[in-house]
Amino acid sequence: MNIVFVEPHFPRNQREFPRALAEVGANVIGIGETPLEYLDHQLKDWMVHYEQVGSVTNLEEMTAAVRRVQDMVWVDRLESTIEAHQLVAAQVRERLGIPGTSVRTTWLCRDKPSMKEALRQAGVPVARSIGADTADQVLSFARQVGYPLILKPRDAAGAAGTFRVDNDTELDAALASLGTYGSIAVEEFIEGHEGFYDTISIDGEPVLDFASHYYPGVLEAMRTRWISPQFVATNRIDQSGGLYDELRAMGARVNQALGIGTSATHMEFFAGPKGLTFSEIGCRPPGVGCWDLYCAANDMDVYKAWAEAIVHGHISARPSRSHSAGIIALRPDRDGVITGYSGLEDVENRYGRWIIDAHIPPQGSGTQPVEAGFMANAWIRMRHPDYDHLREMLDDVGRTVQVHAG
Repeated sequence: MNIVFVEPHFPRNQREFPRALAEVGANVIGIGETPLEYLDHQLKDWMVHYEQVGSVTNLEEMTAAVRRVQDMVWVDRLESTIEAHQLVAAQVRERLGIPGTSVRTTWLCRDKPSMKEALRQAGVPVARSIGADTADQVLSFARQVGYPLILKPRDAAGAAGTFRVDNDTELDAALASLGTYGSIAVEEFIEGHEGFYDTISIDGEPVLDFASHYYPGVLEAMRTRWISPQFVATNRIDQSGGLYDELRAMGARVNQALGIGTSATHMEFFAGPKGLTFSEIGCRPPGVGCWDLYCAANDMDVYKAWAEAIVHGHISARPSRSHSAGIIALRPDRDGVITGYSGLEDVENRYGRWIIDAHIPPQGSGTQPVEAGFMANAWIRMRHPDYDHLREMLDDVGRTVQVHAG
């Protein structure tokens, strides 16, 4: 099978996808923005051909590049795993007759108001929401639903550009900040615990899945410096009854409603007083190295499982569920330059055997803003057979390790 893979070089773990595709027998053709001579030999060895383009989000450039590939070989699939690349990849597929996720499905997975309307019509519980083009529309929705509300770009990812507003004054400020967007998504605030449900689906059926939990919710985590936020993938997903059964049923319904076939998916949810509420979906793998956590926790190669699904239509390995695994982000106490750490040796002595890996930027490194995400500054990833004990360890790491900046 000949598979075109978009942007195999950046970010860091993108190389795992062409590696896995090659290992299951695919001929991998890479298209990316990095010059061929800058790619390392290992990455080159996983690909049979590489096309450089100015931008992988430029539809005409991408169409021309894939056409050049089609002049050489039959292209069976065109795969992209980065949110920002997906709509163009879908458009190229449809222009050039390549199977895969459609433009309609990709659009529904990108545009929050359209996504929620499609799921609402399918009976999936979602927050009340609108796509608003004017301040009057937002204000009218606020009068109808009440505060708090969530405002964000229609195609927002994570907490980027997202605001919680609790009154008219905060609403005015958020609208001013979002003024560059012609249209925005406005949603009812859903109270409850926040998590995500990830799958690899084949012909619409989730055949491999994982569930993770945020501590605290993403918006609070990405706005509050003193918090060392975590997310933890549970190894209790196969226990019958309760939340995880509901998540699996919801995931299958979402796939059907949005027309998702064979793809990785990343679905966010809230579980609270109103029950289980679907938040949003990416028709792609999760970010922030989640699959690396799943690999470490489940004694399997999740990238290879994805590649098998794409190339062979089945997955041979099953997750062991031997461990839960999680990441804790360690924020500097201020923006500037990292001047040192305290507590790292204590954590190593207490939990060394349970640490998967860590990123500790050296002294003198510039800090990244709090809202830049879980892996923006220092972080530690850990695993343990017991979910509750892992949570206790991660909490202790957050209390013990301090990142000093000046």
